[in-house]
Amino acid sequence: MSALIDFRKLKDDFFSKDEGSPLSVEQKHDFKGLNYFAENPQLQIQARIEKFQTKETIQMETSTGESQAYQRYGRLVFEIEGQPVELTLYHNSTGFFLPFIDGLAGKETYPAGRYLEPEQTNEGTFILDFNLAYNPYCAYNENWSCPLTPAENRLKVPIRAGEKLFHT
Repeated sequence: MSALIDFRKLKDDFFSKDEGSPLSVEQKHDFKGLNYFAENPQLQIQARIEKFQTKETIQMETSTGESQAYQRYGRLVFEIEGQPVELTLYHNSTGFFLPFIDGLAGKETYPAGRYLEPEQTNEGTFILDFNLAYNPYCAYNENWSCPLTPAENRLKVPIRAGEKLFHT
């Protein structure tokens, strides 16, 4: 088994059994696992960062109308299927945060976007493994409060990796 398959199995077990799961008791009863794209090694990307000279703090609105503070850290620059892509990377006290909406939003992926926590390398680049892209908890249960993807991180390019839409 690959590390990704093991990771997904652990996540499905957490969703089905753990008290901290975003699923309701009713959802857990019928839960058969999350929906995922097949693993795509080409969507494990090393992206260069163009750091912003001024690290502006913004208030990111959440799904429940609250807001959370994030620092605009820099712009990640890379390619997907030969198409140039730029996404803004955010940072707060818990680390780096990359919310994004791709070209499959509302069809195959969650309409409000998915998340990644990129890893910074020693060379100053970031590893973006879109196979680990996940839906925010509010995709499963409206009682959760999740940051909404800023307009600057809405892509037209499809990203066929990570979690798909959740179907109950």
